[in-house]
Formats: sequence, C-alpha cells, structure tokens
Amino acid sequence: MILSRFIAAVRKASEAAGILAAAMIGFSVLIVCHLVFTRYFLRSPTVWQTELVTYLLVGATLIGCPYVLKIGGHVSVALLPHYLSAPGKKRLAILGSFMGIFFCGVLLWSGIDLWHEAWAGGWLSETVWAVPLFIPYAALPLGFGLMLLQYFADLATLLRGEAEPS
Repeated sequence: MILSRFIAAVRKASEAAGILAAAMIGFSVLIVCHLVFTRYFLRSPTVWQTELVTYLLVGATLIGCPYVLKIGGHVSVALLPHYLSAPGKKRLAILGSFMGIFFCGVLLWSGIDLWHEAWAGGWLSETVWAVPLFIPYAALPLGFGLMLLQYFADLATLLRGEAEPS
C-alpha cells in the first residue's frame, strides 16, 4: 500500500518534471526569437538572452531526465537482453537499476555540494547579467534527486513483478 503510493507519487513528480522541462524548452525558443528580433531588426544589444537560454536548456535536460526514464526513452543497447531468457533479462534490469541508483546518488551528492557552495559563497556568473549561480545549479540536485526516486520506483515495480524489464 505505502509502496504503491510512493510509486504513484514518483510517477506524478516525474511527469511534472517532464512538463516543466518542456516549458523550459518552449520558453527558450521564445527567448531566442526575441533575441533575433531585438538584435537584427531593432539593432539593440542583448545582455541576458543567451545566458538564460543556456541555463534553461541545461536545466531542462537535467530536470527532464526522470520523465525520460519513466517512459523508457533513454538510449539503450538491446543486444545482450535479446539473447537472455526472461529471468536473465529481469536480473540484468535489476542490475542496471542498481547501477543507475548508484550513479544518480553520486551525482545528487555532488550536485548538492556544488549548489551549496554557490549559495553559501554568493557565486555570480561572470557576465554583465551576474546571475546568482545557485539558481541554475539547483537543476543538478533537483534532476538527479528525482531521477534517483524514479529508479527506486522502477526497481520496486520490477521486483514486485508489475513491469517487464526493458
């Protein structure tokens, strides 16, 4: 019961992260259109657009990862599972989940450390806009934290026999 609620909550959080990532990409497109119009038609310099688009696209990539994992959209090599039996495929999927959990755990820890250093140190970007870097760096722990939870949810569904190994 509690595990089912956890899995449902993680899936909803991953879907929300996917929607946020899509919105960030859409907003980036609008900003680039504004940048082009302002620079080439109004002949006015821009200060913030390029930097914001960079932060939004990197953030969208990191924050969108849990959704991509949820729908099975990550790039994978299906050669080895093709030659394995059903129990072998399940063991391989479980091993892959544990490896993903470890990888995301390390990156979550590093992301929290980097975010905290930027926040505590008052780091600013070295541009005219001088963005406080703890804001864009927040995408690291947020994205990898949600992806870690999604890996746990996927592993739980595999172990309970509710999902087929991909």
